Formats: sequence, C-alpha cells, structure tokens
Amino acid sequence: MTEASEKKEAKNSLVDGPILPIISRLAIPMVFGIVAVFSISLVDTYFVGKLGTAQLAALSFTFPVTMAIASLSSGLGAGASSVVSRAIGADNRSHAKRLSTDSLLLASILVVLISAIGYVTITPLFTLLGASGDVLKYIIQYMEIWYISMPFLVIPIVANAIIRSVGNALWPSIIMFFAAAVNIALTPIMIFGFGPIPALNIEGAAISTMIARIVTFALALYVAIYREKIIQVCKPEYQVFIDSCKSVLKIALPAGAGSVINPIGIGIVTAIIAGYGDDTVAAFGVATRIESFACIPMLALSASIGPIAGQNWGAGNKHRVIQALKYCYLICVLWSLVIIALFYGFADVFSSLLASSESVASKSTDYLYIVAVSLVGYGWIIVSSAAFNSLGKSVTGLNYYAVRTFALYVPLSLAASIWFDEKWVYIAIAIANLVSGFLVAGYTLLWLKKAKQEDCHPDWTLNLLSS
Repeated sequence: MTEASEKKEAKNSLVDGPILPIISRLAIPMVFGIVAVFSISLVDTYFVGKLGTAQLAALSFTFPVTMAIASLSSGLGAGASSVVSRAIGADNRSHAKRLSTDSLLLASILVVLISAIGYVTITPLFTLLGASGDVLKYIIQYMEIWYISMPFLVIPIVANAIIRSVGNALWPSIIMFFAAAVNIALTPIMIFGFGPIPALNIEGAAISTMIARIVTFALALYVAIYREKIIQVCKPEYQVFIDSCKSVLKIALPAGAGSVINPIGIGIVTAIIAGYGDDTVAAFGVATRIESFACIPMLALSASIGPIAGQNWGAGNKHRVIQALKYCYLICVLWSLVIIALFYGFADVFSSLLASSESVASKSTDYLYIVAVSLVGYGWIIVSSAAFNSLGKSVTGLNYYAVRTFALYVPLSLAASIWFDEKWVYIAIAIANLVSGFLVAGYTLLWLKKAKQEDCHPDWTLNLLSS
C-alpha cells in the first residue's frame, strides 16, 4: 500500500479517535446531500404542475412505484454498507473489495431485471391503480424513460453507500448535490424548451432526471474505483459471488422493507383523515412535507451511524458503538429543540408558502405545533434502525419501524379519528413517535450493553477472518 493510501485510510478511519468529530464529519455533508435529493422531487412537481392537472396527476400516480424502487435501492445500499464496513473494521480490506464489487454486480443484475419487467407492465399496472385517458398516456410517456434510466439510479445509490462505509461521506454528498443541480437546471429547459431544444412536456422531466442520473452514475463509480479503490474490476468466482449476495440480501431485504413502512403508514393515516374533508388531507400533505425537511439532519445521522457502527463492531470496539449511538441520541434531542423553536415561531409562515388556502395553512400549522415535540422519538428510531442494519441485524431494524407504524401510529390515529377531531389525530401521532422512540432507544442500548459484555467478535467476524 502506498503512503498516500495509508494516509487516506487513516483519515477515513472510524475505529479510533474521538467519536463526535467523526459523526460531524460524516453527517454534515450528508445534510446538504439529502437536501439536494429532496429538492429534485419538489422541482419536478412544481414544473410538471405548470403543464396542467392531468400531467401532475400522472406524476402523482407514479409515486408509489418510484418509492418502491427507491426502497429497493436504499435496502441494497444498506446491505452493501453493512457487510463492507464490518469487513473494513475487521481489517480485511481485500474481502471488503470483493463484497463491494459483488454488491454492485448484484444491484446491476436486479435493476436490469426489474426495469425490464416494469417497462413491459406500465400500462396494466397503472390501469390497475386507476389511471386512464390522458393521465395514463402521460404516465406511459414518463415511465418509459424513467425505467430506461433506472440502472443509473440504483447503482450509484449502492456505490455511494459503499463509499460512505469506508468513512468518506463528503464525496457521496458532492455527487448527490451535483446531480440535483443538473436535474434542477435541465428540468424547465426540457419541459418547456429553450433555444434549439423543443418543449418535451412531461417526457422532458423524465429526460432531465435521466441525464442527472447518468452524471451520478459516472461520478459514483469513478470515486469508488479510482479514489477509494474499493472495487475489484475482475470476474468473481461463482460461489464467492453467491455467498456475497446472500450476505447483502440478508440485510437488504428487511432494510428495504423497513424504509417503505413509513410512507405506507402515512398513506393509511391520509385515508383515515380523509373523513375530515379535503382541507385536512391537503394540510396533512403540506405538514408532512415540512416535517420531512425538518428531519433531514436526523436522516443524515442515520446515514452516518451505519459506517461508524459497522466498522467498530467489526473491530470489536463495541463500546464505541454505544458511545456513538448516545451522541446521536443527544444530537436528536438538541435538533428537536431547534425544530420546536422554529415551528412555534414560523410554522404558519412555512405552511402558508405551500398551502392552497388559509384553512389548509391553519390546519397544517396545528399539526406542526403538536407533532414538533415528538420528532426526537422518530429520530431515535431511524438512527437505531440504521445502526442495527450495519450490525447485520436488519430484521430488528425492520421491527422498529413496524412497531412504530403498525402497533402505535396507525391504531392510535384510527382510534382518535373515531371519537375526536383531527387535532387528536395529531396528538396520537405525537404519542406514537414518543412512545416508540423511547422503547426503541432503551432496547437498543440494553442490547448493546449486553453484547459489550461478551469478550469475543461476533460469529460473522470469525467466519470472515477465516474465509
């Protein structure tokens, strides 16, 4: 290994040095990266909405499908990050390279199969979902291009997760930000036309997204292969590849399922509050969008705790995993206080910017006032789930989301809607966040403290070192 490579690995090492600066080094760039990714959806929605109601409805119909693909991608990324970070922590970089390479090969195979199936089932699938007429026509125009560009979405997500697993969060954030900038710049040009470029309408939105994804694809692979040197460009042995796939999918499938539980829960609660009228449904949509942006720093923490926990678990530094989680929990508390101050000071302003009427803005503000005090609980859940994913315990992470959504969030919201007005539904949501958050954080710390008492590496580490 060259002196430059040794210095880079030392700089990116997560198994020694103070924990808090490491969390900051990983989380702060991710905040900007996640903001950039969120902005793509908002920009697409804004400009497609200018085309007309049918086009906007078409884009809305595509959301569940694109969300499912995004969940698959994030699950594959979590699986790759988990096995790679633990291999690096166990000081087995050659195996980490093999796992990284095989994770990308697995993602490539799956995404080609899924995009091909998706492409040929666009019409029957969206007809089944209720689309017809011009809306269905616009969906087909959009999704045909979207499916063609799908490999350029999934593979970079997995590559960026691998890059983060070695301790480098800066480059994935730069890549995410650059892709968002390309997409935002091209979207209005492609939709409405500019100079020699004709107006492509809703197809233009899909094309601008495809171009941004191709840029992301090239940058992510360049960083993984040439900067971090974590990819082996060679044909794997069949059995080695199969073993790698099993390791990744063991984490990826539950992690992907966990990531889609929250939007499912939001969809169910949206149906529950539909009984209060269109204004309440619209207000709930506005408030949850604002809430999503408010939670970005906690999402960044969840993206950061994975590599830290994985590397230190692999190195046998279980006490550092506990320390890192405690810091993340504390940061969630502090950020939640900031959210409370912002919402109590400016919730009406935020709501008015997105709401279509004063009534919608007022109801959205009520939601933000009530739920603000509980977001610390949701932060603890996403951080704890990400930590368990990185430890190879992704079923536990899945269970965390399931408990919060299906044992508390949905049932309490339903009960409140039966006997009370919509404000009590918001209170039920706040209670679900707080109760599930405290339960999850408490269980996580107890489990880790028990694991810390064992003076040996986990079984997977012994298997890895003997392979």
